Amino acid sequence: MGDFNLALVIVAIVVCVLVFIFNVYLLVNYQHPDDANQAYFPKFVVVLGLSVALISILMLPADVANRQACKHSIYNGACNLTLPMKDLWIAVYIADALLVFFVIPFAMFYYEGDQDKSVGKRIKSALLWVVTTAIVCALVLGILYGLVGKVDFTVMHLSSSTTNFPSSWVFTSNQQCIGGSGTHACSAYLASTSSEKTWTMRTTFPEYVVALATIVGSVLFAIFGGVGIACLPLGLIFSFIRRPKAVITRSQYIKEATELGKKAKELKKAADALHQEERSGSKGRKWRKNVKAVEKELLQLEEDVKLLEEMYPQGEKAETAWALTVLGYLAKLVLGILGLIVSVAWVAHIIIYLLIEPPLHPFLNEVFIKLDDVWGLLGTAAFAFFCIYLLLAVIAGAMMLGLRLIFITIHPMKWGATLMNSFLFNVGLILLCSISVIQFCSTAFGYYAQATAAQEIFGHTLQSLRGIKYLYKYNVFQIAFVVLAGLTFIYYAAFGWRRKKPSGKFQLST
Repeated sequence: MGDFNLALVIVAIVVCVLVFIFNVYLLVNYQHPDDANQAYFPKFVVVLGLSVALISILMLPADVANRQACKHSIYNGACNLTLPMKDLWIAVYIADALLVFFVIPFAMFYYEGDQDKSVGKRIKSALLWVVTTAIVCALVLGILYGLVGKVDFTVMHLSSSTTNFPSSWVFTSNQQCIGGSGTHACSAYLASTSSEKTWTMRTTFPEYVVALATIVGSVLFAIFGGVGIACLPLGLIFSFIRRPKAVITRSQYIKEATELGKKAKELKKAADALHQEERSGSKGRKWRKNVKAVEKELLQLEEDVKLLEEMYPQGEKAETAWALTVLGYLAKLVLGILGLIVSVAWVAHIIIYLLIEPPLHPFLNEVFIKLDDVWGLLGTAAFAFFCIYLLLAVIAGAMMLGLRLIFITIHPMKWGATLMNSFLFNVGLILLCSISVIQFCSTAFGYYAQATAAQEIFGHTLQSLRGIKYLYKYNVFQIAFVVLAGLTFIYYAAFGWRRKKPSGKFQLST
């Protein structure tokens, strides 16, 4: 038993170190050249935020493995030697909330501050915004916790008469409990519905903060996750369908490049006009709409440039570059098909296990249990994969909707060209949704993750919290997730194979 617990601690430490190294690698390779050798504080926040998000996702499989560490304990108190998962959950999610609502906004305000100002003035301005946000959040949380920070557990009051201690223990289908002849059912089965009572108690403040953060994240998760669970695999598949089929001639390349050059000049002119409007103070609704349109056209232009470079590889290794392009699109097709299988499995599991009462089948729960029987950590690894895939779906959904909805800011992640403010925005989104992903997974895989600390926090407490429990009682987020996933599947089936053309029209103010 002690060996198992020691191995679990070693694995946890190694995974944390690997996560940190992986996030540093992402930062170095995704950062914009303009941010090289500067903006160290935002970079630290990015690495810390990504590490907290990934570790929090991996903590649920660790929680399951930690539960199994004392599954076959042979002496009293063996489970006390396992990891203190409940304390770790609370610590991680308090850190998550602090990063999302305070540290990341401060880093963004500081990074986007006027570069002409001194460092002290930029820090002062960022602190002013963050302190104001902190005061408002503290007041709201304090008032809500004082008024409705309680959990209402539904319990059943049972009672029975006493009887003599039996000389033998014989139970049959007609004699299920201790008692005289003719007692065919226990008191729990004979209890009437009027014996149900509501047991009210006040939850702890940290758990209440985690619960409210989960609600905020659940709204975003239901929207972005529902869209992303479909667009993540289908986007890869339709990218293969829309791939360049052959290398174009030089004359075709020159013609296309000339058109893109004209488009770039139009975008430069539009951006200068919008910048002039901003300086004059004309930042109304129409201005924001035009900024959004220019951003979309710029992203489309960058995609067209990249596609043109793929269709006409140049240099001494042109043939090698074209071969790598073909292999890249084949990899997208394979990953898209595998992702589609995982997405369909997710949606089917939600319907079979969560939306139908009682559940038709444990489905993925049983798959993980059988994989654990094959090898101790195989089911845990598969469980972790499904949780991380769900988080990737949230990111994909946010990217897709960001390109189509005016009120969602575009913050694309590009290899070697991602500014720190886009990094910070996406890290904040990942952190906020990671709480909901954990809650969703602990519910969706409740049979496999039973008796874990995560299920205690995100199951019993969250689903019994006053004023919030009805959202989970009636499966509001799960239904929204499945509906949006279905609509996105239909959208891609109807329009996904088409390539969107830029409009080239900007309604600029005079």
